[in-house]
Amino acid sequence: MKIFYKKLRLLIEKLFVSEAEKKQFLIIFGGHIFFQTVYAALKLDVFTLLADHKKMTLEEIASALNIEHKPARILMMGLVTIDIVKKKGQYYYNSRIASARLNRKSPRNLIRYFDMQHHIYYRGIPHYYESIKQNKNVGVEAFGGADGRGNTLYERLAYEEDVQQIFQDAMHEISVTANEDLVDYINLTDRKLIVDIGGGDGTNLIQLCNHFPNLRGVVFDLPITGNITEPNIKAHQLSERIEFVGGDCFKDPLPKGADTFLLSHFCTIWSPEDNQRLYRNIYDALPKGGQIIIFNQMMNNNEDGPVVAAIGSPYFLTIATGEGMLYTWKEYQEWLKMAGFKNVTTKKLPTWHGVMIGEK
Repeated sequence: MKIFYKKLRLLIEKLFVSEAEKKQFLIIFGGHIFFQTVYAALKLDVFTLLADHKKMTLEEIASALNIEHKPARILMMGLVTIDIVKKKGQYYYNSRIASARLNRKSPRNLIRYFDMQHHIYYRGIPHYYESIKQNKNVGVEAFGGADGRGNTLYERLAYEEDVQQIFQDAMHEISVTANEDLVDYINLTDRKLIVDIGGGDGTNLIQLCNHFPNLRGVVFDLPITGNITEPNIKAHQLSERIEFVGGDCFKDPLPKGADTFLLSHFCTIWSPEDNQRLYRNIYDALPKGGQIIIFNQMMNNNEDGPVVAAIGSPYFLTIATGEGMLYTWKEYQEWLKMAGFKNVTTKKLPTWHGVMIGEK
């Protein structure tokens, strides 16, 4: 009888717990460790080191990083296990993605975004469960210290200048990469003035104005953001074409004279009701023939992904505002039509991004 039950247990394990299932579970279970493994390697500049030397032994890596053999061994084993670093014989070398995205010398690296994950996501996301139960961003309470005021992360970052800088740097990094694709999917050749609502440090308009030489722009964001935006515009020698206007798009009048409004990575922050109200205000502010451009990562219409929607939406619920998420294509289309926009067109871009353009 014991032999029978032993065989039955082994059969059940074989049928229902495959190696793929085991690996999937361990990735979920150890996700925080895998992230911190990569983040530690970024802080040590492992990927830049390997990019410079092509391949290195463990002893060479430990010596170059000035760390002991054992922690170097643990770190490199972790990086190899998750396929970020490759190992052949005694030599370690970067994977393709490590060279392109984690090497500090790569022009399209995502290192600042890892800083944001470490300093912002990891502080707030442990409150995900409470945020689900209360339907509010409980995780925002982790920011702003004793002086923290405001109901959103963006308000509370005003009380933590170092974290605000990390956030803006990450947004800059994401925007630069995404906008390289955006400029190939929109045509602003005949447009005169574009307002970027929630435009942060001005990266969006800097890239668009450099690509479309006749274009002028206004960054419309919370007043505190101007401390970062205006120096960045000046550093790119675009002060005569781009200006910063401080304000709250839900409370203050929108800048006048624009024929185009851009909402880049902005609509995911807010509730459907706030988005619809903003679209109506933009419609009223535009002349006939004016247009609204929505540029976001999108959720699939049947709500089965993609992975970025599953990663991003808990951030907006738990930390950012408690109101937003990654919405579906059909939701944006419906909201724009409700606001009065016609000829709504959609374009799918790389990395799960989408562009939606509505015309008045």
